[in-house]
Amino acid sequence: MINGKLLQWSDELRCLGVHVVRSSRFKISLDKPRRSFYRAANSVFGKVGRVASEEVTIQLFNSRPIIVFQ
Repeated sequence: MINGKLLQWSDELRCLGVHVVRSSRFKISLDKPRRSFYRAANSVFGKVGRVASEEVTIQLFNSRPIIVFQ
């Protein structure tokens, strides 16, 4: 309890873009960032299709910073 209010339990916490998952050891989840990346990639490919060259497609990806976890 904090200030008389009950805290809500959660299995996952997002902090600075990293999803920390409840576990007996430190563990992070890459599911949501990966899903977000593929959503953005599919959106770009859906708009330009095969019309744009590879260079243009890569430039579109580089125009918005994407965080990649390794």
